[in-house]
Amino acid sequence: MHEFNAGVQLMAKCLSGVPEVDVQFVLNGWPQDETVFDDADAVVFFMDGGGKHEIVQQEGRRLKLIDDWAKRGVGLGFMHYGVEVLADQAGNELKRWIGGHYEHLFSCNPIWQPAFESFPEHPVTRGVQPFEIKDEWYFNMRFVADIVGNRSDEPAGIKFVPILVAVPSADVRDGPYVYPRGPYPHIQASEGRAEAMMWTVEREDGGRGFGFTGGHFHDNWGNDNFRKVVLNGLLWIAQAEVPEGGVESSVTKNDLDANLDPKRARK
Repeated sequence: MHEFNAGVQLMAKCLSGVPEVDVQFVLNGWPQDETVFDDADAVVFFMDGGGKHEIVQQEGRRLKLIDDWAKRGVGLGFMHYGVEVLADQAGNELKRWIGGHYEHLFSCNPIWQPAFESFPEHPVTRGVQPFEIKDEWYFNMRFVADIVGNRSDEPAGIKFVPILVAVPSADVRDGPYVYPRGPYPHIQASEGRAEAMMWTVEREDGGRGFGFTGGHFHDNWGNDNFRKVVLNGLLWIAQAEVPEGGVESSVTKNDLDANLDPKRARK
């Protein structure tokens, strides 16, 4: 769970054969040497989030840095816990950069198995086939202009497209959630509504962004479609060409077991 270090290295391996794409990764938080960001076409945050999110540290300096990237058209992606920020710390920034974020006590984070049965016509969905997979799929995100987020829209000058959409059952809405356990009345009241768990944006500055709420269970990267939709997203926000059939990659059990964080011995 939350194998962010192993996850970014696995994604880099999967993209290593894509022509004219150079992938660099940073482990264990914000880089000490920020020159790694120089000339980047896209930056993706797959990391711990919440109130101690790396992007809100240094009294707003990092937020300003990322905002400067966005204004230059740099693509931005936030994945799983990385998509959660406190609303008063960076909520407006994430809505501006990627169209939305996870908001504590507004969004929810149950473990469930949505079925993604259809996809919009979009470069990020190229080659992706219907799939279902169990994960801690966040939903009811706080989207820009308070849109629901389950259909394409253009709020506040942003072209918003939901990519992975499914309908949580009443049982899922009733909880328990991972934290807090819930349930939340406003989540229950939206029974029957489709929810977006991955979405893309095209910003007025020319840059692109995406949010992806899965990624809790590392072994899910072994699912070809789960992996492909994210790899496609990484290329797309960097404004690289997504192949007609999507990014082809293969992952073995050894690949999934590589670079895992050390675990404490059970007593």
